[in-house]
Amino acid sequence: MKHISSCLLFSIAIPFLPLTISRPQQPADLSPTRVDAVSPTTTQPSPSPSHSQNEWEKNGLVEWEKKKYFKEPGGDDILGHYDNRFYHGVVKDVERRDTLLHLIRAYLMTMREIGLDTWIAHGTLLGWWWNGRMLPWDWDVDVQVSYPTVRYMGDNLNMTKHKYTSPDGTVHREYLLDINPHSVEIDRGDGTNIIDARWIDTRNGLYVDITALSEKSPSSAPGVWSCKNDHKYKTKELYPMRETTYEGVPARIPYSYDSILTEEYTSQALVREEFQG
Repeated sequence: MKHISSCLLFSIAIPFLPLTISRPQQPADLSPTRVDAVSPTTTQPSPSPSHSQNEWEKNGLVEWEKKKYFKEPGGDDILGHYDNRFYHGVVKDVERRDTLLHLIRAYLMTMREIGLDTWIAHGTLLGWWWNGRMLPWDWDVDVQVSYPTVRYMGDNLNMTKHKYTSPDGTVHREYLLDINPHSVEIDRGDGTNIIDARWIDTRNGLYVDITALSEKSPSSAPGVWSCKNDHKYKTKELYPMRETTYEGVPARIPYSYDSILTEEYTSQALVREEFQG
């Protein structure tokens, strides 16, 4: 396999990853079954105090439905990638990479165990293209689901905590699945609630962003799916999904992943060997 290196001394390679085609899944029964790296323990915690009506009122957010649901400690490229409820300071690069690695492994395996259709997207999909792994400079992970799936998650899995143990038994984590109450809306609105859900590491606040795709105009634009951040896809670009692996666990990607990446990042992102170099 041909290997190339970026200016960050990260060895990457054009992926020769096994691909098979899968049809969209319907939500399965939630009875737990063992998945290699994910403990099936799922608990329903008490609502977080930061979500209580008293807390909203204390912060002057009486009309909370019009405000940003997910809060971060800052708006830059670093602070903007932590959930404020679990933020205790910026982590070092080694912890960031370790956190994101187990975040996405646990998320993908848990959703597969439950039977929910989800796939990697945006920069996460670009990392898959290069080496089947995340890009070393990423601060978060991006996945997508369909609108019916996020509604199902909101009705059945909102504010659930999921325990995780790595295959070698050395890593133990707990993740919170938090569904934005604004996920029921399909329009962008004022742009403060374009993220529909998050899978959050409760140790440090790093997270997986989950956005939902919906067919907003089935009459005038049938077969066109989009998220609240105006990324648009045709049905034939998404389905049937392809089965592959990402960071060593089973994952799904859109059928026309190459054209989707080219549209979002240009063709240079698929061949250029330097990052900000």
